[in-house]
Amino acid sequence: VQLQASGGGLVQAGGSLRLSCAASGRTFSGNAMGWFRQAPGKEREFVATISGTDVRTYYAASVKGRFTISRDNAKNTVYLQMNSLKPEDTAVYYCAAASRSITTTRMIDYDYWGQGTQVTVSS
Repeated sequence: VQLQASGGGLVQAGGSLRLSCAASGRTFSGNAMGWFRQAPGKEREFVATISGTDVRTYYAASVKGRFTISRDNAKNTVYLQMNSLKPEDTAVYYCAAASRSITTTRMIDYDYWGQGTQVTVSS
């Protein structure tokens, strides 16, 4: 089982990026998926999650209204659309698949993790 995150890069403040996370090895259509991020010298933190059943979403307060998580179960892929990016959004972004279908912000609930993709926002 592998989660492959992509789409990171360097962008100016106010810009947008779209991250993708493609899963292989098994289907995660019934599992909650999430995005987390880790900035240099800081702990990994929750960003967004989407449920595996009724496609409910939940966001960290710091990104709500700017980021949108979505999924395409036919492609076994989850996305994170990031708009109005700020320098404080600079981090390595990780996608993860949970062992449950309900949205969760807890890292302990996620069994599979991608390798991370770097997002750098310049001021």
